[in-house]
Amino acid sequence: MTVSREAGLAPGPPEAPRPSTARSGTTGRPARRWPALSLPGSWGAVLLVCASLTPSLLPRSGVAQGVVSGISAAMGYGLGVLAAAVWRALADRGPRPPRRWAWRAFLAGAVLLTAVAFLLGRRWQGALRELMGMPAEPLGPVLAAPVVAVLVFAAILAVARAARAAGRGVARLLGRWIGPSAARALGALTVAALAVLVVSGWALDGVLAAADRTFALQDQDTAEGVERPSSTLRSGGPGSLIGWDTLGREGRTFVAGGPAAAEIGAFSGTTAAEPIRIYSGVATAEDVETRAQAAVDDLQRAGGFDRARLLVATTTGRGWLDAGSLTAFEYLAGGDSAVVAMQYSYVPSGLSYLVDQSRARAAGRELFDAVYERWTVLPPDDRPELYVFGESLGSFGAEAAFSGEYDLRNRVTGALFVGPPNFNALHTEFRDGRDPGSREVEPVYRGGRTVRFSTEVSAGAPPADQPWTGSRVLILQHPSDPVTWWSPSLLLERPDWLAEEPGRDVLPEMTWIPLVTFWQVTLDMPFSTDVPEGHGHRYTRESVDAWALLLRPPDWTAEKADQLRALLRR
Repeated sequence: MTVSREAGLAPGPPEAPRPSTARSGTTGRPARRWPALSLPGSWGAVLLVCASLTPSLLPRSGVAQGVVSGISAAMGYGLGVLAAAVWRALADRGPRPPRRWAWRAFLAGAVLLTAVAFLLGRRWQGALRELMGMPAEPLGPVLAAPVVAVLVFAAILAVARAARAAGRGVARLLGRWIGPSAARALGALTVAALAVLVVSGWALDGVLAAADRTFALQDQDTAEGVERPSSTLRSGGPGSLIGWDTLGREGRTFVAGGPAAAEIGAFSGTTAAEPIRIYSGVATAEDVETRAQAAVDDLQRAGGFDRARLLVATTTGRGWLDAGSLTAFEYLAGGDSAVVAMQYSYVPSGLSYLVDQSRARAAGRELFDAVYERWTVLPPDDRPELYVFGESLGSFGAEAAFSGEYDLRNRVTGALFVGPPNFNALHTEFRDGRDPGSREVEPVYRGGRTVRFSTEVSAGAPPADQPWTGSRVLILQHPSDPVTWWSPSLLLERPDWLAEEPGRDVLPEMTWIPLVTFWQVTLDMPFSTDVPEGHGHRYTRESVDAWALLLRPPDWTAEKADQLRALLRR
């Protein structure tokens, strides 16, 4: 007598697997083999792909959209697989293959949903380009998005399955000594720990070291048209304490540029002095403290402490400084100015932003402290007005020299922080501590008595009806700047700037979607300067109005501002 397992009695020996003989209907043809994918995972992938087509801060090219959609598809697939596993655990049953009609329904639904989402996405992208004054994207790159998305999804899925196979291999090995459940858990933890160690340790250190070596060689080059200055007022020039060859590529460009005294005089209609520009490169000295002291020594040699205005500028990445912003400062100061800066890395801004933050912090603090030490020993009536400047990662370094609003107010005449990253300590303090009723995109901090924010500085820095006396600290941030708004918290938390009324160059249709918005803004960052001035991470055009607010030149007019902007464009 055969005991039936369906009857709930003791099971018999397991049957050997049989070759599949399933037939389709009565035609005798073999049943169709569906792809080796999870149906719940596939639904999750499609839903997050549709969500990824919603607008973010900047217009996306077809390739960028494909990357965002591919990453979103992988996350959705993983979430779908996880949800199915949880459901099976609650139902206390094993996996079972989906029925053929379920895959057909998925394909029909997937085509419909992605088609609608794609068309809506193209409309939103067109509206965002129009809002920023950009031309429409050609059809070719648009059609590349699905191809790129599939490739990215396949690559991530392959890596995930390789990791799962490695975990199972470790579990089989451990299963010789411990129980199967413990072996599976330890196998998964071992693979996860190795992945974290490789990415955050060996791989990151290796990438940074390789980048340092590669870009150190490029730093030895000199940009086309840049020649050693003949002025004693420039680092690397006659009598300078800093060698021309030690300035680095960006440093040589900085000290060789800028307006001449005659050009400033022609603009102002008065006799002007030649601006002083001082710079020390990574090759100037081995450590950051000695490098800062070398810059201050050269500044004193050139007479920088005898000028009316002294600007301490913190560079970004390889030592880059916004030439337009510094030139605007020199024009508005009538040439009676000195600018001192210091390189802290060979690595470009994008990589510095991710892995080089400690160097920027140390450089900003050391340079300002060295300048401030010399400045404080001067008689109060003989001290120049002291200003601080930093753009992007440079603002992070420039902020590092100060502990808060009072420290800024007591030690500088003015400070300009442009496009600050979201992790800046003071920027975060001022933004989070904003007055009730003010928006995160353009906060008002303590009535604007010292620190003010502006998203469009030509319209001023609110609150316009409140006095702005004493030291002035101005922070420029565009509503569409991903460098300012990117944060890991976007993964699981809606930020205030997406809960409030959108900024002037952000579409109202942009909304926060868990996981998706993080990757959208992450992929916006590499293209943050590929947009017109006044949007994204491009601020040069606004430097004229920003410095005018801080320096407060006499008889300043809108016509003069337009004239200076035209000079900067040339």
